[in-house]
Amino acid sequence: MEDNVIIETKKLCKSFSNGGVLQHVLKNIDLEIYKGDFTVIMGASGAGKSTLLYALSGMDKPTLGNIIFNDKDITKLTSDELAVFRRYSSGFVFQSIYLIESMSVLDNILASGLLVNKNKKEVINNAKKILKDLDIDDALWNKFPNQMSGGECQRVGIARALINNPSILFADEPTGALNSKTGKDVLDALTLANENGQTIVMVTHDITSARRANRIIYIKDGEIFGELDLGKYKSEDQLRHQKLNEFLVNMGW
Repeated sequence: MEDNVIIETKKLCKSFSNGGVLQHVLKNIDLEIYKGDFTVIMGASGAGKSTLLYALSGMDKPTLGNIIFNDKDITKLTSDELAVFRRYSSGFVFQSIYLIESMSVLDNILASGLLVNKNKKEVINNAKKILKDLDIDDALWNKFPNQMSGGECQRVGIARALINNPSILFADEPTGALNSKTGKDVLDALTLANENGQTIVMVTHDITSARRANRIIYIKDGEIFGELDLGKYKSEDQLRHQKLNEFLVNMGW
């Protein structure tokens, strides 16, 4: 692998049996994910976007092929080894916000951080820094998830995903259940993390969300159908939206 490649897939395939009929969801995917990039995976429903994301993150095993993640072939790891590898190497932000309802904002983040770093003071300081960076007011830190808005909870989810300084952050439709205002707050948080050097791979149906990426991967029928380089995000770049729209039209969006 080249120094700037964090994940490389080789002939990645994923199949499911549905009523005795084999469905090929991913078909011989060859892909490289680069350090520091904000990569978005797009495609129609059922194209294989989330299946690819879960395979890249080690949360699901492919049927065939290899995934080289930080020079380690994670397809050869056991389930227990994968769980440990994910804990130290990746963070995941889901569409559904899986915060522990009985724990405060800060404790939700500490629960993840202390799995990796037993120095509680260091984890607390790191958690507070991330919360401040993501513009989560300290008045919220001792509140419980049911006392906050969806957007606030999702930004806490991002903070939790970042607490162990992951090599890569995966996000599956992180704004899918949010309105436009709270969705923008979440996108701003992800953009800030990327500007600070965090590698991100995100699945989305939303063009506004996709504009934040510097690289678009379009999946169609389980294969990579096209790719677009948008360059680093700039909010004032009006041509960005047009370029992305033209690309998606060409892809048959």
